[in-house]
Amino acid sequence: MILIADSGSTKTDWCGINEGSIFCVQTQGINPFHQSQETILAILYRELLPQLPVEPIEYIYFYGSGCTPQKGKLLNSCLKKVFGEQTHTEVYNDLLGAARALCGHDSGIACILGTGSNSCYYDGEKIVDNIPPLGYIIGDEGSGAYMGKRLIADCLKKQLPENIRLAFNNEYQFTQEEIIQRIYREPMPNRFLAGMVPFIVKFRQEPAIHKLIMDSFESFITRNLSQYPSHVPVYATGSVAYYLQEELREAMNLHGFTLKHIEKAPLKGLVNFHKNTF
Repeated sequence: MILIADSGSTKTDWCGINEGSIFCVQTQGINPFHQSQETILAILYRELLPQLPVEPIEYIYFYGSGCTPQKGKLLNSCLKKVFGEQTHTEVYNDLLGAARALCGHDSGIACILGTGSNSCYYDGEKIVDNIPPLGYIIGDEGSGAYMGKRLIADCLKKQLPENIRLAFNNEYQFTQEEIIQRIYREPMPNRFLAGMVPFIVKFRQEPAIHKLIMDSFESFITRNLSQYPSHVPVYATGSVAYYLQEELREAMNLHGFTLKHIEKAPLKGLVNFHKNTF
C-alpha cells in the first residue's frame, strides 16, 4: 500500500492507495519546524494509526510545511519508527508537493496560499527558483496568518470601521491580553492568526476588508511572484487561494499574471502523480 500525506500547520490529509482502491483520513497538522519528535510521534500513533487498515505500508510520500532538509530527517525518522525500517519513506517540502500536484510534468509557477504562503518556478521536474517565504513574522505575504495578523492589528488600533470592529469582537470575544498570550506565548501562533480567515471571507464585500485582502495578495505578488517569468502560467492551492479566488484573480490580472488553475488542496493531484509512477 502507498500512503501519501499533504501536511500544513493546521491539518494533515493522508491518502492510501491499495490495489486500485483509495481512502483518505485526516489528522492535525504536522510541522517538524514547530513540533518536537515526541509531538509528531504522538500524532502518528494516536491519530493516524487507528484510522489505517491493517495492510502493511510499503511506500510513504510525505509533503509538508517545515520539511527543510534537516527537519525532513527528523520527520523521516519518526515515520520509520512508527511504520518500520522496511517501509520506503520520502519526505519533501510542501512546495514540491504543490508543484507536482498542480503542474504535473508541465512548467509553471506554483503557489501555496493557506496558513502560510510559498511559491516557486517549476520546470516540470524540479523547482528551479524559489523566493523564500520567511514565515509569518517577516514574510508569508498573502497567507491566512498574514491576513489574520493585519486584521487583528487593524481592529485593535482602530484602523477599521466600527461595524467591522464590533462584528470581530462579537465573533471572537478575545481580550487584548488573550490575543497577546495566543500570539507571543503559546505554540503555533500562525495557526491562531490564520483562524481569522473565515471572518475575512464573511466580510470580504466590505470595502475595508476587500482592501486588506487585495493589499495582502498584491504584497505576495510584488515580493514573490514578480521575481519569476511573467509569461509562465500560475497555479495555486490552499484554503486562502480557494475561498478568496475572486480577489486573487483580480490581483493577478492587475500585475499581468495568468492564474490558470486553483485547487483547494493538492492531495488529489499528488495521488494522480504517484499513481502514474507505478
